[in-house]
Amino acid sequence: MSWQSTAEYYRLLNELTAERLGGLHSARCLLYSVDFAEVAVLQTEERWAEAAELLAVAGERLVLSGAGVVLVCSNTMHLVAGPLAERVPLLHLGDVTAAAVRAAGVTRVGLLGTAFTMERPFYREHLAGHGIEAIVPDADDRALVHRVIYEELCRGIFTDAAREAFAGVVRGLVARGAQGVIYGCTEIELLLDSAHSPIPAFPTTRLHAEAAVRFAVGERLADIAPAFSRV
Repeated sequence: MSWQSTAEYYRLLNELTAERLGGLHSARCLLYSVDFAEVAVLQTEERWAEAAELLAVAGERLVLSGAGVVLVCSNTMHLVAGPLAERVPLLHLGDVTAAAVRAAGVTRVGLLGTAFTMERPFYREHLAGHGIEAIVPDADDRALVHRVIYEELCRGIFTDAAREAFAGVVRGLVARGAQGVIYGCTEIELLLDSAHSPIPAFPTTRLHAEAAVRFAVGERLADIAPAFSRV
């Protein structure tokens, strides 16, 4: 939901469209940018029904403006994906990520993200529905990751110290048997790349953007989300 993550989504959607269609092609997309400070308050104060309504209204406005599919550019806010999907055609980030994990032959992954993503059951349960076990860092590492996301990454601060700290968290997950690691927050992808992980890394933003472009250019998504299959 931060503008840092929004800019990354926009960049990827356009780059991936150009790769597929060539020439001067770019993505035809509509962007609804929220004030992340307001969203962060709703998260912290556990006002999830209000957060769901905020996103649903935004999604409905996009659909009324012609959007054929809606992406919530945030792992954390998929906590309210259920009520949102009842009102707009939502391409669920969890389905996209799970498809990539399964395609890699991985069944046990480490999950990095905000404390909401790591500690609440919604993300792990969604992956479990696809036959994937997700483990999270210990309490101290979860607190570290959450703090850095909100105090640094969402503000565009990317340091070598944070990079090394996150890489250390990944190594801890590997020691506990993780076969892969999900970068379950857009800003993490701006900090780490695959070289920072000794196991396969799954960058959820790129995977989400790739699926959206596939849908937009008319490809079937039955392997990811049956609701978005094309004949």
